[in-house]
Amino acid sequence: MRTWVRKAEVDAGQRPGITSEEAAEIKRLRAENTELRQVNEILKAASAFFAAEFDRPSKRS
Repeated sequence: MRTWVRKAEVDAGQRPGITSEEAAEIKRLRAENTELRQVNEILKAASAFFAAEFDRPSKRS
Protein backbone atom coordinates (compact mmCIF):
# COMPACT_ATOMS: atom_id res chain seq x y z
CA MET A 1 0.00 0.00 0.00
CA ARG A 2 2.87 2.38 0.77
CA THR A 3 4.32 1.91 -2.69
CA TRP A 4 0.99 2.89 -4.25
CA VAL A 5 0.90 6.04 -2.14
CA ARG A 6 4.49 6.92 -3.08
CA LYS A 7 3.77 6.28 -6.75
CA ALA A 8 0.68 8.49 -6.59
CA GLU A 9 2.70 11.25 -4.90
CA VAL A 10 5.41 11.06 -7.58
CA ASP A 11 2.77 11.11 -10.33
CA ALA A 12 1.13 14.14 -8.69
CA GLY A 13 4.49 15.94 -8.47
CA GLN A 14 4.52 15.99 -4.68
CA ARG A 15 7.57 13.76 -4.45
CA PRO A 16 10.69 13.56 -6.66
CA GLY A 17 11.13 10.55 -8.89
CA ILE A 18 10.17 9.01 -12.19
CA THR A 19 6.46 9.18 -12.96
CA SER A 20 4.50 6.18 -14.18
CA GLU A 21 4.32 7.70 -17.67
CA GLU A 22 8.07 8.24 -17.78
CA ALA A 23 8.72 4.70 -16.55
CA ALA A 24 6.40 3.28 -19.22
CA GLU A 25 8.12 5.39 -21.90
CA ILE A 26 11.58 4.22 -20.77
CA LYS A 27 10.41 0.60 -20.83
CA ARG A 28 8.97 1.04 -24.34
CA LEU A 29 12.15 2.71 -25.61
CA ARG A 30 14.36 -0.01 -24.14
CA ALA A 31 12.27 -2.69 -25.87
CA GLU A 32 12.43 -0.75 -29.14
CA ASN A 33 16.19 -0.33 -28.75
CA THR A 34 16.62 -4.08 -28.20
CA GLU A 35 14.52 -4.84 -31.28
CA LEU A 36 16.48 -2.37 -33.41
CA ARG A 37 19.79 -3.87 -32.28
CA GLN A 38 18.56 -7.34 -33.30
CA VAL A 39 17.39 -6.07 -36.68
CA ASN A 40 20.72 -4.32 -37.18
CA GLU A 41 22.61 -7.57 -36.50
CA ILE A 42 20.40 -9.42 -39.00
CA LEU A 43 21.00 -6.74 -41.63
CA LYS A 44 24.77 -6.87 -41.04
CA ALA A 45 24.77 -10.65 -41.51
CA ALA A 46 22.65 -10.39 -44.67
CA SER A 47 24.88 -7.68 -46.06
CA ALA A 48 27.99 -9.79 -45.45
CA PHE A 49 26.31 -12.79 -47.09
CA PHE A 50 25.29 -10.88 -50.21
CA ALA A 51 28.64 -9.11 -50.44
CA ALA A 52 30.33 -12.52 -50.49
CA GLU A 53 27.93 -13.68 -53.21
CA PHE A 54 28.83 -10.73 -55.43
CA ASP A 55 32.56 -11.33 -54.95
CA ARG A 56 32.32 -14.90 -56.30
CA PRO A 57 32.91 -15.43 -60.01
CA SER A 58 29.77 -16.07 -62.01
CA LYS A 59 29.11 -19.64 -63.21
CA ARG A 60 27.07 -18.47 -66.20
CA SER A 61 28.39 -19.27 -69.68
